Amino acid sequence: MKKADFGIIGLGVMGQNLALNVESKGFKVAVFNRTSSKTESFIEEKAKNKNIIPSYTLEEFVSHLESPRRILLMVKAGKAVDDFIEALSPYLEEGDLIIDGGNSHFSDTERRFKTLEEKGLLYLGAGISGGEYGALHGPSIMVGGSEKGYQLVKEILCRVSAQVEGKPCCAYLGKGGAGHFVKMTHNGIEYSIMQSLAEAYDLMKNALHMSYEEITQEVKKWNEGNLNSYLVEITGNILKTLDEETGKPVLEVILDKAEQKGTGKWVSQVSLDMGVPVPSLTWSVEARSLSGWKELREKISSRLSFSPTTLSKEKILPHLEKALYLSMIISFTQGLHLLYRAKEEMGYEIPLREVCQIWKGGCIIRCGLLYTLEEVFKEEPQLPHLFLSPKIQKVITKCVESLKKVVNNAHQANIPVPVLASSLDYLLSFTRSRLPANLIQAQRDYFGAHTYQRVDREGYFHTKWIYTPE
Repeated sequence: MKKADFGIIGLGVMGQNLALNVESKGFKVAVFNRTSSKTESFIEEKAKNKNIIPSYTLEEFVSHLESPRRILLMVKAGKAVDDFIEALSPYLEEGDLIIDGGNSHFSDTERRFKTLEEKGLLYLGAGISGGEYGALHGPSIMVGGSEKGYQLVKEILCRVSAQVEGKPCCAYLGKGGAGHFVKMTHNGIEYSIMQSLAEAYDLMKNALHMSYEEITQEVKKWNEGNLNSYLVEITGNILKTLDEETGKPVLEVILDKAEQKGTGKWVSQVSLDMGVPVPSLTWSVEARSLSGWKELREKISSRLSFSPTTLSKEKILPHLEKALYLSMIISFTQGLHLLYRAKEEMGYEIPLREVCQIWKGGCIIRCGLLYTLEEVFKEEPQLPHLFLSPKIQKVITKCVESLKKVVNNAHQANIPVPVLASSLDYLLSFTRSRLPANLIQAQRDYFGAHTYQRVDREGYFHTKWIYTPE
């Protein structure tokens, strides 16, 4: 019997759908799950009559694989990945490949890559985006780690990934944890766009007093224009969905507490460590955290409340699409700047044009804007910041007054818009040649003798400040 071309460990929804996807592309797949009953039900139901081999021990699983063995782990990030690597290692031989397809922290991928390299094993960290639908029909796959290992699975991964304009949404993005670093950044951008859409919904519903049907029509119009994207598309679908039990719009019965799995928070932590500002991405994480304080918010609002006031729909609505589009551009700007700086800070040489290309299909942040961004990096592959692009500058000029109008009026109407506002502040800050940080440096030198640099000569200086008695 011919052995399997590819092995998958972990038969959650993502693992099952990836196994079916790989098999549908003409490859034989071996599967294993820690709980045998899950393997049995998968083989008897979804994988029935498919070219998929069940395994009930790791030793059996490895024996079903063609050498060099190519194994994808689809298990929970963290200890479970380390446990499976340790359990698999005794059955593997030099040159075999392990791929972690979960949302692992890039530093864990770095550690595992080095440890397995010492043992003669190949290792890849592959960020996979697209959810369960993407896993089955074609995700975006961001790969980092062993370049030799990537060559072993390039054909399989490229064939199962989403295809856009005849190109696979899969690429090797660099050594070590580069793939998971890109996936982490992808998720930060995802958080930011989602929050900006939630802010727009809040504004339309509670300040413009639009019905769900009106909001749905507006969002549908956005998706036919510059804001064309997966997230805008699903937002429109959500808005028109009714709850089966009550008949109300489903949004009316969903508790306003947003959860998160940690990847967005990692972006904020890493950006602080690297000194790269990503305020829109960070505020999207903070907004989820703030929403979690439901009971405290209710208690405070019963004693101190700034209720939404009415805004003119005719004056605000025409500006909302441009404001969201500019905020989306700024979210991508912050994420791509972080990826650019990863070269110096982490040693990752991440090709930004390829990142934009593989994000065009399969992933959660796929959108029409990425076609423009890919063109920008095609013209200037080493562009350090999108605000330096003439193409992006033209869009900013067209949209900035709309973003100002939306943010200012939202605040006047007591509607919080943290991502839209932080996007505007980020833009205004980066387009200033001089900021008031000179006062901060003076304050630091005053109370701590931390010194400062001067504008007129090199070096660090300290002033003997005048101390006024209290």
